Amino acid sequence: MANLRRVLAAAAGAVDRAAVAAMQAHGARGRARAESMSHGERLAALGEIAAAYPEELIARPELFFEPPPAITPTLTPVREMRAPRATVEDAAWPSEYRPYLAELTDRWGAFGENRVARARLFRRDGEGRPAIVAVHGYLGGQWLIEESQWPLARWLWSGLDVALPLLPFHGRRASPRRGAPPFPGADPRMNVEGFRQAVSDIRALVGYLRARGAPHVGVVGVSLGGYTSSLLATVAPEIDFVMPMIPLASVADFARDRGSLGSGAAADAQHAALERAHRVVSPLARPLLLPPSRALVVAAAQDGITPARHAARIRDHFGCAELSLAGGHIVQLDRRAAFRALAEMLAREGVISRSSRRRAPRP
Repeated sequence: MANLRRVLAAAAGAVDRAAVAAMQAHGARGRARAESMSHGERLAALGEIAAAYPEELIARPELFFEPPPAITPTLTPVREMRAPRATVEDAAWPSEYRPYLAELTDRWGAFGENRVARARLFRRDGEGRPAIVAVHGYLGGQWLIEESQWPLARWLWSGLDVALPLLPFHGRRASPRRGAPPFPGADPRMNVEGFRQAVSDIRALVGYLRARGAPHVGVVGVSLGGYTSSLLATVAPEIDFVMPMIPLASVADFARDRGSLGSGAAADAQHAALERAHRVVSPLARPLLLPPSRALVVAAAQDGITPARHAARIRDHFGCAELSLAGGHIVQLDRRAAFRALAEMLAREGVISRSSRRRAPRP
């Protein structure tokens, strides 16, 4: 069995390498524009971007991540689940987002599909059920795939309602006439504004779930969604628990891992400049707003896309527990262990009852 797991883990790493090649091909145009700049031009451009988001926004996140207005989504019935019995609805509401940088307003507004925030909701009858918001990764947001990725039935059985939001420019928020989404991408400004919009839209969704009666709302996320959930846990005091899975922790680290920054001292300088340009939306820039006992970071030992050191950076910053799974970024060999650990954390913290956890089928 141990030999089989080693073989499967190695295969999972190969899947990650193939996925990286596909992602690089998908975003080749934007990357080519960035790589056409000289070293000095890159540093100057990144310095201008960092200066456009002043350090005050780190110390006072409410100036950058303003609490969103209350929303009243349009709800469209999807189906009724039978086991467990639950209602599935699609929620849509206007994303009132305006870029912090006025120079991006027209570019942002050109993406009409992105001006509508969306989420798929799963709820059972009964008042006062806590809710979990599960955030997808890069190029995700296809409902059938998202429903298969998360243990929806187990969460519903355990007493949680579930919301699956779409990140900006993903799923039905993506333009069918364009190629790779502009977020995340080679332009740090689009990354910063994309994470800011994601935080605003998800916070609006959390507010709606609370207004509907949820006493606790937490966030889990995978990969890009892991970064987003980690960021939320540092800027949104209304979040009650968080579990980033195989998370991205640093855009600069990801670029360096892909070989996009060159080598030697020039690469080090570009890495530092890229970190500064993204600092205003970094999950490592501000303290965790939760008790560390309500945070759990999940890594994959053979992850070839966001290696385990990304998870370790978030774990160390949060001062929380980490769970390491065998396998890679695309294929983890025991995702169920992560969801069992999440259930144990939520029961220990009083978010769900231990009796409901025992009633839920094993994943």
